[in-house]
Amino acid sequence: MEKRIKRIGITHGDVNGVNYELILKAVSNPRLQEECVLVVYGSSKTASYYRKLLNLGEFSFNMIKDPTQAVEKRPNMINITDAEIKIDLGNSTEIAGQMAELALEMAVKDIKDGKLDAIVTAPINKHNIQSDTFHFSGHTEYLSNRFATDNTLMFMIADGLKVGVVTGHIPINEVAKSLTSELILNKIRIMHKSLREDFAITKPRIAVLGLNPHAGDLGVIGNEDENVIKPALKAAFEEDIMAFGPYPADGFFASDQFGKFDAVLAMYHDQGMIPFKILSYGEGVNFTAGLPIVRTSPAHGTAYNIAGKNIAKIESFVNAIYVASQLSQNRQQMAEAEK
Repeated sequence: MEKRIKRIGITHGDVNGVNYELILKAVSNPRLQEECVLVVYGSSKTASYYRKLLNLGEFSFNMIKDPTQAVEKRPNMINITDAEIKIDLGNSTEIAGQMAELALEMAVKDIKDGKLDAIVTAPINKHNIQSDTFHFSGHTEYLSNRFATDNTLMFMIADGLKVGVVTGHIPINEVAKSLTSELILNKIRIMHKSLREDFAITKPRIAVLGLNPHAGDLGVIGNEDENVIKPALKAAFEEDIMAFGPYPADGFFASDQFGKFDAVLAMYHDQGMIPFKILSYGEGVNFTAGLPIVRTSPAHGTAYNIAGKNIAKIESFVNAIYVASQLSQNRQQMAEAEK
C-alpha cells in the first residue's frame, strides 16, 4: 500500500496561553511538513501578533478557505475570523473561549466531511469556553457528543507507556458511585480494540488498577475492587481480552510493573494522569480512543503562567501531530487489509 501523506487539522484553542507559540514553532518544522499536510484553524492576525512578540523571524501561512486547498511542505491556515481578537496574555477571557469553540466547530465539520484525516486540538480553558452551544467538561466529552457515541476513552500515549481512565472529568466524590462492572468492561473493550486497530498490537496485555489503597486489601479498605472491578476482569477474559488486576496503583508504578503491559487502565483521572505526566517527561499525547476519527492533543493545559515568555516546551505538541498522522495511517492500513 502506498503511504498517502495525511492532512492534519490543528485547532488553536485558547489564544491567551502558549498555544500559538507551540503552533508556530511546530508547523514551521521541516520534518513535520514532510510527514503531513498541516492546516491550522486560527486567526492570521493572532498568529502575526505572536510571531512578532516571540521574535520568530520570517514566517507566513498559506491562507486557504478549505482543507482541500492545502499544500504540502508549507503551513496552511484557515482564517476563522477577520476580526481583531484581543489578546490578554495569561488570562481567561470570553472572546478567547468563543474563538476556541469556533475553531473546534469548523475543524469537526471538515473532518466529518472527509476533508481532514485527523485533528490535533490545542488546549482550551474549560471555563471560558462554556456557552449555550458548548456545555462539556473537555474535548473528549464534546467529541463524544458530536460523534454520537459514549464509547470513548481518554488514552494517554508516550514511549513505552499508555494510560487510559475509566472516569474522566468528574469530581472525585463521584468516582466510586460512578464505577460499575459494565462501565469498566466497556473501557477495557475500547482500550483493547484501540491497541489492536490503532497501534497494531495483535494480542494486547492490559493492566487494570484498583480503586482503593492496596486495591482494597480483599475488602478491608472498601469493596469496589472485589465487587465491581474483579467481575469486569473476569468478563473481559471470557471475551478473550487479556486484562489483569486489579493492581494497587502506588506499587504498580513504583515497581516498574507497567513495563510488562501494553496499556494501563486507571479508575479515575488523577490516578492515571499523575504517574503518566511524571513518567512521560512532558512529551506525552492525549488520544481519544473509540471515536470514528483520530483526535490527539498535547498532554498539558493552556499554561497561562508562561504565556508569551517563549519558554514553552514544544515536544508534547509536536508528538501529538506525529501520533495523529501515524494513527490515521494505521487505521487506513487496517481498513484496506479488511477489504
